[in-house]
Amino acid sequence: MASEDVAEKARSTPSSISKDDLASGEPIVEQEQKGIWGRLRAVEGNDVKRGMQSRHLMMIAIGGTIGTGIFLSAGSAVALAGPGSALLSYFVVGLFVYTVVITLGEMSSMYPVSGAFSVFGTRFVSPALGFTLGWNYWLQWSLSIPSELTAAAVILQFWTDKLQPWHWAIIIIVPIFALQLIHVRVYGESEYWFAMVKVLMIVLFIIVGLIFDWGGVKGHPGPGLSNFHNGQAFIGGFSSFAQTFVFAFFSFGGIELVAVAAGESAKPFKTVPRAIKATFFRILLFYILTILTIGLCINNSDPTLLSAAFDSDVTASPVTVVFVRAGFGAAAHLVNAVLLTAVLSATNSCFYASSRMLLSLAREGYAPRIFGWVNSRGVPVPALLLSLGFACLTFLTTIWGEGIVFTWLLNITGISALLVWTSIGLISLRFRQAYKAQGLSLCDLPYRQPFYPILPIGVLILGTLMFIAQGYAAVLEQPFEARNVVATYIGVALYIILYGGYTIYEKFILRRKQHFVPSQEVDFITDAVWAPGEGNLIKEEERRRREERVLGESQSGLRKLKAWTRRRLY
Repeated sequence: MASEDVAEKARSTPSSISKDDLASGEPIVEQEQKGIWGRLRAVEGNDVKRGMQSRHLMMIAIGGTIGTGIFLSAGSAVALAGPGSALLSYFVVGLFVYTVVITLGEMSSMYPVSGAFSVFGTRFVSPALGFTLGWNYWLQWSLSIPSELTAAAVILQFWTDKLQPWHWAIIIIVPIFALQLIHVRVYGESEYWFAMVKVLMIVLFIIVGLIFDWGGVKGHPGPGLSNFHNGQAFIGGFSSFAQTFVFAFFSFGGIELVAVAAGESAKPFKTVPRAIKATFFRILLFYILTILTIGLCINNSDPTLLSAAFDSDVTASPVTVVFVRAGFGAAAHLVNAVLLTAVLSATNSCFYASSRMLLSLAREGYAPRIFGWVNSRGVPVPALLLSLGFACLTFLTTIWGEGIVFTWLLNITGISALLVWTSIGLISLRFRQAYKAQGLSLCDLPYRQPFYPILPIGVLILGTLMFIAQGYAAVLEQPFEARNVVATYIGVALYIILYGGYTIYEKFILRRKQHFVPSQEVDFITDAVWAPGEGNLIKEEERRRREERVLGESQSGLRKLKAWTRRRLY
């Protein structure tokens, strides 16, 4: 195909972005329907809006998915295996998810779509993989909504127990759902401020915790490094260390949300790489330093470390305990308020991620077409309604039958994140192989992962090793229970059923002869931020505009300085 034809195809694709749109950074605006119903009603043919700015995506990357895991469950890792093992576990999982984000960012900065890795799985590997990842991810986030609502009810009952958990659930879910119906920019703005609160809280905790540990609080000598001495750093051997991965996975969950949000961000070829770089500091500051501070300040035998996670007791949260011991008596109320913010943020992200993945599944032909419809403001109303209905139905299972059904539903998705993250490594390898096979230049990519193919291969190896470690820990857990092993790997059964089921459907119903997409047939045009060969031109144009803007601001500042000087002199 000639380069002119390729460029024309890229420009004519409905979901692609024109060069002018990229240069201006303005969201693509379609003709608005009049009236409230016209704005809420979803119709076929509308598309999502690129309404999220760089700061929104940056804050989603930095703190958007900091939830109850880091506030309540992180201490359990210290209690289970010691502060050294917990720190090592969070470091390994942090390294793993960062490599996942880098490999995913290379693709999503060039092809910013709401389905992200589900679309990439279909396009670069096989339709069966895209189908499996999409439904797996939708189920993962949809099931997270009732779990977050349950957590919110526990947090709010800290102040009053006059309302039942389902009362609090309704109070919370209505405004969060309403926010989702307005515009994606509202989601971005709300997440920006939710994340800001959590980030400030974590930074304050680390500062106060280190001061307390170093003996900076009057009347408290500070534990120093005592919790790491006398064999306390690593306890329980490899089995306990492997079990801490569960808490680390829970804390890091949702780190790939940046790639999903790239489909509705302005100038994704610039904002996505920035957000990816911010992820490194998020992992270092908000997870590694937090778990280190907890390990330094609280001994692994302290009963509060376990009661915080298993009893959802905010007064026993490691964050609360450190603040109280440092002399901040009202810390429980402050931490509880921030915890509520974290849960609201997580619920907001759950609705966003589940609805956008369902939207993508419908447009890929893996779900009923109606779920691919969006309204005039770019909101996928049918997909949101299904996620809401599924969440409400699942929430009832937390009440009926003592929550047994809900527990098993959560077990189904328990290892889902690990399976999705590991699959991204495979997709990255296939993406690069097909990209090279078609003779395309890597210079066209807005962001290139370093050290290829070390990172995606590392994702596959680390993901497999942690997958085995999870099973090893479940087998050695005392007392041994077969249901713990089943609970660990039941998510794998779902993955196999989805993949195998679609493969059978593809072979016998669709009559497709090729399971994997041939390298020469991989589509590198649809949804691309620019056509092949245009990357350097647009980058150079962006650089020129930036220099002109900086020069203009400098000249404007100089004129203001001269005017101020004249006023002062005369």
